[in-house]
Amino acid sequence: MSKLIITAALTGAEVTRAQQPNLPITPQEIAAAALEAYEAGASIVHVHARLTDGTPTQDKQVYGEIQRLVADSCPVIFQPSTGGAVWHSAEERLQPLELNPEMATLSTGTCNFGRDIFANPQDFMEQAARTMLERGIKPEFEIFEAGMIDNALRLVKQGLVREPLHFNLVLGVPGAMAGTIRNLVFLVDALPVGSTWTVSGIGRFETPLAAAAIAMGGHVRVGFEDNIYYRNGELAVSNGQLVARIARLAHELGREVADPQEAREILGLDRKT
Repeated sequence: MSKLIITAALTGAEVTRAQQPNLPITPQEIAAAALEAYEAGASIVHVHARLTDGTPTQDKQVYGEIQRLVADSCPVIFQPSTGGAVWHSAEERLQPLELNPEMATLSTGTCNFGRDIFANPQDFMEQAARTMLERGIKPEFEIFEAGMIDNALRLVKQGLVREPLHFNLVLGVPGAMAGTIRNLVFLVDALPVGSTWTVSGIGRFETPLAAAAIAMGGHVRVGFEDNIYYRNGELAVSNGQLVARIARLAHELGREVADPQEAREILGLDRKT
């Protein structure tokens, strides 16, 4: 079993300071959160940019400042979101790819997202995949429903994505697949041989699904994007606190945690920051 890759999803596009007072918003705050997460055991930081008032943005200049500050502070893999917020246009969502990060997310299907619709039509998926291929960026397929795995594999058949593939199985979003162990096992069984995968449990599903993934040989994402609580009714102090819990769980279960360079090797990244 490979070492465990922990991803820290630091901010997201939905959480507000009113909900989580410790939410990092500015590039400096996000970089500081990335450093704390790295020191706790994270090897990837998944980033959504914000304006100074907290509004989600896909502006490549804001992402560029975050990328620079993170690189100056620690050697983690910088993974920007191409999901953005539900109202962002396709052109806005793809702006961070112009920074040539090692990885970026690619959602391969449309689903309900609470009261909103997270739209990822075929044209957008192909455009995002083609851009990542041309720039040497490894996609992390964001999977909210089972059919999204098939959509990802269709991009492979079209020659728009190179193997080995990496998937993030996002479970527990209201309107999409529930955060059950049964659903996790079902999705993992549907992945092509040789793929790597991470699980992102939303809200109360975060820790149980993380524990299952550690035991199953998968990888884990935690952070304020997915869950703002440390335990029921108790807000988490930081993203680093959530990462540290996963590192402790891995230690108790006898699985070593990967550092960023080891994560690059596991994921088959052929470039270094």
